[in-house]
Amino acid sequence: MVVDSGAPVRVGIFGGTFDPPHLGHLVAASEAAFQVGLDEVVFVPTGDPWQKNHLSVTDAASRLAMTRLAVAADPRFRVSTCDIDRDGFTYAIDTVADVKAEYDRAVESYFIFGADSLEKLHTWHRVDELGAAVEFVALNRPGHSRRDARTSSGVRVQFVDMPGVDISSSDCRRRVGSGEPVRYLVPAPVEEYILAQRLYSD
Repeated sequence: MVVDSGAPVRVGIFGGTFDPPHLGHLVAASEAAFQVGLDEVVFVPTGDPWQKNHLSVTDAASRLAMTRLAVAADPRFRVSTCDIDRDGFTYAIDTVADVKAEYDRAVESYFIFGADSLEKLHTWHRVDELGAAVEFVALNRPGHSRRDARTSSGVRVQFVDMPGVDISSSDCRRRVGSGEPVRYLVPAPVEEYILAQRLYSD
């Protein structure tokens, strides 16, 4: 955590199932930190994500352990357990409030997510309050710029162009289940954890 006093700390909040966390997540966080000028990026593994509650998600303890292993090498990154600790569905507005409460100084909050989600932003829980509490950092995948995407009025969005890292958690899970390697797709400690715990294997 940033401990220097004075100006507000600029914090990027990066939520996700992280099932598993892969190198694309780390590149996204690093690029957002660089382009937006963030002091810290907080990875927040979801507890019970309300918009994904129809999907099978690996247990929270395993996803938390993998996320901690994934970010351990970068001093700009840390993990918050606020969504896992909270009962009920995971909503971004609650995540932002809980992460800000973890600091003993003023916080400027930036919510990091994929630019392809902008079109569904109006469906988010209490999105008007969320838009007043944070500035959104929308990640543009190569070849899919959303700078002209329509957003809710008053919502502040900074667009960050991602380097070309074509990795997805679902493909990593599929590869493990098929006996294919995920080396160089996920951080080495995450790969070791997956194999040791026999995650994603039938």
